[in-house]
Amino acid sequence: MQQKGNKRTITGWVFYDWANSVYPLIISSAIFPILYETQTSIKNEAGRTVYDTVSFLGREFHNTEFYAYVICLSYILVALMTPLLSGIADAGGKRKLFMQFFCYMGAISSGLLYFFHAPAADSPFMINWSILPLFFGSIGFWASLVYYNAYLPDIAEAKDHDRVSARGFSMGYLGSSTLLIIILILTVFTKVLPIRWAFPLVSLWWIAFATFSFSRLPKTSATQKDSKNLIRKGYSEVYGVWKQIRQNKRLKGYLGSYFMFNMAVQTIMVMAVAFANKEVIGIKQQDLIISILIIQFIGIGGAYLMSFISKKIGNFKALGGAIVIWIALCIYVYQFVWYPWQFFIAAAGVGLVMGGIQSLSRSTYSKLLPETKDLTSYFSFYDLAEKLGLALGTLTFGLIEGLLDIRTSILALVVFFALGLILLIRIPKTEQQAHETSH
Repeated sequence: MQQKGNKRTITGWVFYDWANSVYPLIISSAIFPILYETQTSIKNEAGRTVYDTVSFLGREFHNTEFYAYVICLSYILVALMTPLLSGIADAGGKRKLFMQFFCYMGAISSGLLYFFHAPAADSPFMINWSILPLFFGSIGFWASLVYYNAYLPDIAEAKDHDRVSARGFSMGYLGSSTLLIIILILTVFTKVLPIRWAFPLVSLWWIAFATFSFSRLPKTSATQKDSKNLIRKGYSEVYGVWKQIRQNKRLKGYLGSYFMFNMAVQTIMVMAVAFANKEVIGIKQQDLIISILIIQFIGIGGAYLMSFISKKIGNFKALGGAIVIWIALCIYVYQFVWYPWQFFIAAAGVGLVMGGIQSLSRSTYSKLLPETKDLTSYFSFYDLAEKLGLALGTLTFGLIEGLLDIRTSILALVVFFALGLILLIRIPKTEQQAHETSH
């Protein structure tokens, strides 16, 4: 039985955030979206996009619309496969092995983005199969997090979940910002390397520090002594956990709320650079990098600030306050963000609540879990809510842009935040209260 509160183990766990956070920053938010936008659009002298049509398998899309669909498909696949794989991981004691597999898949795929190229035909820009590493990189990153998050209640006492979770996110922001600065020095300022080398550097960073984490994270014990028919037993494991979640009204209510508000949060993370490239007049690549670094460094303090606030007023109230700020930010961006300095203000606001809401979401869920050995299976449903939300969010974003425009897509996210807030308010304060209101 793993002893909770072991500093060596917690340090190893925290360093996986340091290792893998280079993916959402450099691949999802910074370098690759900028490279993708540069290769798949034409801008006028004022810096506004005048042509952004891409072609894939004979069909035409807006470039950001197609990007959203690729990411959406990866989320759907993760959502479909991780509950069953998590059941197998719990039944066979293979949580660490599964985490390693998806980690290395994501890291290697990130490195292969070095070969991405969107050649211009007569019209439109052609997207070839070099987009596939983006798809598999997304699967590797998000699937590995299921097993990683499941370690939190195993390695830390409930009273420390907020603090340890915040420490992980803060280390993630710091580590990914460090690598981004190194990449900018090597590729932009000194021009020692072309910008494409950012992707192999992400791969090496992720693998190196993840290996350190794996050396400290413990193996988990199997919940099933018989190693035969693990697929069937994995399915039974997941089904049993699902029945328990349905009976736990607080846990079920929280997952519904998380599904809604996290859908909007993650969609903003994925599509923010695309929005800025199209809608912010005169914005340059260095402006985008500056805004991303603002989000990263303010996010470090934001994660700890949210942990502090949750101790004072409780997790649900702290999350509710963060959602209200997100709603205000979406309205501000829709109505007022037209120039780079206005986008920087939005970036500062996002940084304040981005790390905080992610960190507190994870630790709140871990606190609501019953004492169990099926932690990976429980976190697979947390992941299921996250990925289905992400898929719906990016799909909605792409569809609204295709029908209307990308600015309206930002405003539509307010609906998801509002629904998440309503569901959060409706969660019973105690499970006893939930039992009383059901009779």
